[in-house]
Amino acid sequence: MRTVPTSNSAHQQDLERELQPIPEEARTRAVSGQFWIWAGANIAPINWVLGALGIKLGLGLTDAVFVLVAGNLVGMALFGLFVLLGQRTGATGMVLSRAAFGRRGNYLPAAIQAALAVGWCAVNTWIILDLVMALLGELGLVDPAMHNYPAKIAVSGMIMVVQVVISWIGYRAIAGFEKWTVPPTVVVLVAMSVVAWTKLDIDWSYAGPPGALLSGWDRFAAMSGVMTAIGIGWGITWFTYAADYSRFVSREVPRRKLYLASALGQFLPVVWLGVLGASLATKNGEADPGQLIVSSYGSLAVPVLLLVVHGPIATNILNIYTCGVAVQALDLRISRRGLSVVVGAFAMACVIFFVYQGDFATVLDSWLVSLVAWVAAWGAIMLVHFYWFERGTAGVQRLFDPVGSSRLPDVNSAALLAFGAGIVGTWLFMHGTVDVFRGPLAEALGGVDLSWLVGGLVAGALYALLGSRGRRGQDGLSAESDERRSSE
Repeated sequence: MRTVPTSNSAHQQDLERELQPIPEEARTRAVSGQFWIWAGANIAPINWVLGALGIKLGLGLTDAVFVLVAGNLVGMALFGLFVLLGQRTGATGMVLSRAAFGRRGNYLPAAIQAALAVGWCAVNTWIILDLVMALLGELGLVDPAMHNYPAKIAVSGMIMVVQVVISWIGYRAIAGFEKWTVPPTVVVLVAMSVVAWTKLDIDWSYAGPPGALLSGWDRFAAMSGVMTAIGIGWGITWFTYAADYSRFVSREVPRRKLYLASALGQFLPVVWLGVLGASLATKNGEADPGQLIVSSYGSLAVPVLLLVVHGPIATNILNIYTCGVAVQALDLRISRRGLSVVVGAFAMACVIFFVYQGDFATVLDSWLVSLVAWVAAWGAIMLVHFYWFERGTAGVQRLFDPVGSSRLPDVNSAALLAFGAGIVGTWLFMHGTVDVFRGPLAEALGGVDLSWLVGGLVAGALYALLGSRGRRGQDGLSAESDERRSSE
């Protein structure tokens, strides 16, 4: 596939220095890049840990696989809709969010997105540390039974530098890294899966921990909780990232082609690695990545770990880049490259905090559940706004107007009210592993977690009602008039 010609790489870097719509002549027609970006972000140890998490929390293998497949089918199908918004407008997710929340009203979701991207970067780097310590233990360089705090911090520092450098360069470096590193990683994972499923003692009939098998309502409640953390909830967490990268895809690329490439790039590795992790966990019921690999592969852990370690790096370069453009949406006059360095420093501080945490599965589940509380509400509002109010189009240029522009509301109270109501609804029906993430209505239902569903429906329905009233009489600009204005 060919790309739309650009003047030079410096021109591309100029486009990314500050927030602006990506013009058609600077975009690519190669949709394969989107597949590799999203596949690379998900071919990571966290996804086999997510699969193992279902086993860790008491589900049988069949139930865990069902949650993975069914949940991610829904989550990734919705994710593709946000990918199409980036292609259509050439704007980042947090710039598009201005259309619904208002120019200053959007500071709230942009700030949340920036903070969570830093947290994700820390979580993924932390997972690398477990893998690296397992590798060094196989080589006899450290005692994997020890905490190894200094070694973990030193290794995380070196990894963070690599992640920051790639993100600092920009989209072309990110796309190039994914394009050249994901295919060989896939080869390794194929070999890894073959060994696991043909040579290891996988319990394919595993139905849960001995003496504590779940049934009836308890089983349904456990499945709903895991669905929130690793099924639909996992797909939801990517909504805010989608447009940041699809904005570089030409509008001439068929929407269906881009949709499938992006959604499959997410779905296939998440389900594949999730099933691999769940099947490995039937051997010992553990979710820790180091234990899963070392106990399952022994001496084969060395080549497997050396190559699979690329996954979290591939994920974190997206986190650092997206955090940068989210901070820019706060109207802070900091260059994107400078922000990459700042984000790396904050993420490193978070890594050090996570290094001293205890139970892996509990911390990870709590983190994932907390994300759903805001992304489900934000995503529902955005879908209503762009696929109902504006029918998938938007007055793009007005989203880049300075604060105080008459073409864009300063604060859209309808969106903020819907957003707050959605988060409250999410919490009321949330049933995480930590007390603060256990809502009273979920408790009343015996632990059934419907947080993502209730939060999305409440936020979307309320915004549809309040937002439609607020839009009456507004003189919104169409995408066509914006494009005409930008060409003048």
